[in-house]
Amino acid sequence: MTELPEMGGRLPPLEGQTKMVVLDETGEVMPSRDFANRLSRWRDDGVREARFMIGGADGFDTAARDKADLLLSFGRATWPHLLARAMLAEQLWRATSILANHPYHREG
Repeated sequence: MTELPEMGGRLPPLEGQTKMVVLDETGEVMPSRDFANRLSRWRDDGVREARFMIGGADGFDTAARDKADLLLSFGRATWPHLLARAMLAEQLWRATSILANHPYHREG
């Protein structure tokens, strides 16, 4: 089991084809198309699962950030947990739409 005390417990072990994405204010600020491309590369490389971790009020400690395959930031502001979840869901939906070749309103 993976210990993440700041998450209040344990997670199932990370299998070889699993990526862990930690949402963290120190992470990479990534445009939607770049995020979609990252997910596409992982998919094409055989990644079966991506776990997205949203920290508590104090975020993640260095050990948890070091375990991440990607540190992702939605900006330097602090977001409430439920809003971060909604923002992540939006970015996952947008990435799926981009990868399905739906028109993307930011292009053109």
